[in-house]
Amino acid sequence: MELKISALLDLSHTLAGDYLAQFEYPWQALDGIKDFILALGPTLSADEYDQPAPNVWVHKTAKVFPSAYLGTPCIIGPETEVRHCAFIRGSALVGANCVVGNSVELKNVILFDNVQTPHYNYVGDSILGFKSHMGAGSITSNVKSDKTLVVVKNGEEQIETGRKKFGAILGDHVEVGCNSVLNPGTILGRNTSVYPTSSVRGAVPPDSIFKAPGNIAVRK
Repeated sequence: MELKISALLDLSHTLAGDYLAQFEYPWQALDGIKDFILALGPTLSADEYDQPAPNVWVHKTAKVFPSAYLGTPCIIGPETEVRHCAFIRGSALVGANCVVGNSVELKNVILFDNVQTPHYNYVGDSILGFKSHMGAGSITSNVKSDKTLVVVKNGEEQIETGRKKFGAILGDHVEVGCNSVLNPGTILGRNTSVYPTSSVRGAVPPDSIFKAPGNIAVRK
């Protein structure tokens, strides 16, 4: 499977397009998300974005529920909803027309436009591509239980990332079923779906249906 950014993500659907284009593989961008947001935020139009707290920028058309927490730094894009008790810990770039749902936690992430994390999701050290969707209760697991560095498993190939914390990369138009766990270093190719309650590890090819480990069907 091709794991380069160009094979997974349409960079025209995020304010981070130029930033991501510097890298070959998407996980290489995770270290710099915080600094990128801190640099981008002050360049945003004050006519379009409110700044309710230092290093927090919220588009005037976004809806942020009073009980939501916006940690620093973060950017919330146009027409996005940040719902009841959402916890944005910081270093989060959330695109346009997104949903950050009730009790969802985000940390060190880029959400492309039209991403939905609507119900009880944890997304950490991850990038979610255009129109990707995480079903209720699905999460990214971003640290291995033995705390060793994350390795991406791509068939017989094993790619050292050099990262202790790395959740998942969702390509454009990915659907993750309810209560699934995306284990550290998971890469889901474009237009791929994951069955509910799955435990996913490694790279899943584009245009696939992940039913169980070792049981991946080609989408027809």
